[in-house]
This record gives sequence, structure tokens and C-alpha cells, in this order.
Amino acid sequence: MAGRATKRRAGRRELRQDGSMAAKDGDGWALCALGHQHWGVHGAAGLLTVHHTLEGMPYVLMQKRARWSHHGGTWGLPGGARDSHEDPITGALREAREEAALDADLVRVRGLYVDDHGGWSFQTVIAEAGGLLDAAPANGESADMRWVAADEVASKELHPGFAATWPQIRPALRPVIVVLDMANIIGARAEHGWWKDRAGAANRLLNELILLAKQGLGEMPEGVPALARWFPRMVVVLEGAAVGAADPGPMTEDLTVVAARGSGDDAIVETVRGLRSWETAVVVTADRGLRARVTALGALVTGPRWLLKQL
Repeated sequence: MAGRATKRRAGRRELRQDGSMAAKDGDGWALCALGHQHWGVHGAAGLLTVHHTLEGMPYVLMQKRARWSHHGGTWGLPGGARDSHEDPITGALREAREEAALDADLVRVRGLYVDDHGGWSFQTVIAEAGGLLDAAPANGESADMRWVAADEVASKELHPGFAATWPQIRPALRPVIVVLDMANIIGARAEHGWWKDRAGAANRLLNELILLAKQGLGEMPEGVPALARWFPRMVVVLEGAAVGAADPGPMTEDLTVVAARGSGDDAIVETVRGLRSWETAVVVTADRGLRARVTALGALVTGPRWLLKQL
């Protein structure tokens, strides 16, 4: 079986940045610290694409492995060996394109789960889709591609690695939206002279948040499932003189600005109230009154220090 897998993967090639062709170097067996053999010299990655219905039920795109492959006939995720130059997100998106003809532009990465075996790891990239995207076997490694309701996943004959990690990954399918009380965060940051130029202070913080949204968050507050990295949507609420820092609306696909017409606290409460029941709101503020109002709506709360130490 291994020979066929190796043969089928041999000959995959890619373009280097300089335009030259280079054979991929990730294919091959690796031995982890537990004494198990795994496919992928540099580790492996897979894409868990999830779509939530209007009722909040998550559906995940699953792959049935070809019979000839390792653990053939079981269900798991499109994925495979990473190459030495690839980060796990790049590798997972490439594998999903090769095995399921899935367009990476149609999904948004939301999280990264690492199953570390000691010297070898499988990294599950959780990505959000706006609908049940068309997907079908795109090469000989897949026997079937199918959207499966999350509640029905465990009833299938699963790939052993996916079966072991699914209980930890399942809670992380719930989308997280981080709502930022910018006035409170800027005050906690206490830059010299910030009170004289609130718009300038807000603009500097916004620029850092754009970068943070791209690189992801390595730590989330208690109540959010543990992942190696989260890429949540962020909603920034500006009020008063800081409103001039940015026009309201999306700054990037994952960062949106809300300009409060009056009270910033009221705007934050309305933002939380407007989220869907199956989304998790995390409000960043140290204001006790605001904390009480949003927790009454089911939101989680953390202080500005949590955010600032990740910038």
C-alpha cells in the first residue's frame, strides 16, 4: 500500500518563488517519539471546512479515503504531507485543492489545532465557508467527498488520527467574534499624550490590529476551546473623538469598525445582541458596568491586558 501511495505522489512539482520547478520534499514516512509511522517527512496538515446553517448546525466537509491508501476506506479530512517550505495553512489549502478541487478563496481560516506526537505533528486548519461548497474527488486519493452534520461525524468509520482529535476539535467549530472596547483599551495602554489625540491613538492601535488579525491569536480567554492559534472576526467599537480614526465598516475581511453615535458601551451591547445564537462573543473591556451588561447576554469577557500582550 505504501508503495502505491509513494508512487502516486511522486512527480508532484511546484513553482519556486524564482519561477524554477522543484520536486516536493514532504513525501515519505516519519517515525514519531511514540514509535508510530506517519506519512509526511515534515509533518502533515488537513483542512476542516465548516459551514453553519441558519439554525446553527455545523456541517464539515469530509473525505473518504481511497481503498489503496493508508487507512483506506475511512473518513477524515482532505490533507497530507507538508513540504519543508510550507506553513500548515498553506499545506492544508494546497491539499484541499489537490484532493477536493476546493477553492481557497471561498473559505476563511479560523483556527489551527495541533496534534503533536513528538517530533511529528498533524495540524488541522479550521476554515469557515459561506455555504456547502461544491467538492468532489479530484485525484485518486479520495473515494468520496461529502458534507456531514457535525453530530453525525462520530457515527462514521473514521481515520484513527481524526477520530482521536475530533472530540477536541468539535467544540472549536463555533465561530468566535472579538468585540473591542477601544476607548477602554487605549486608556489601559496609557501611551504618552493619548488623551490629547484620541483619534491618533486609535489609528495606531487599529494598524496593529490589522496585523494581529492576519497572524492570529495564540491565546484566548477561558471558555473558548484551546487551539494553537485562532483567527476570529474582530469588531472594533470607536466613540467620541476616536471616531475620526477610521470610517465605519470593514477594514479587512476579519476586522470591522463600528462608530458609536452616542455611548460606546451601548454600541458594544447592541453588537453583542446582534450576533447569532451559535456564535461566541468575547468582549475586551475592563469596564465593570459594561462587563455586567454583556455577560447577561451570554458573552465572555476579558480585560485589555489579554489583547495588549499579544500585539
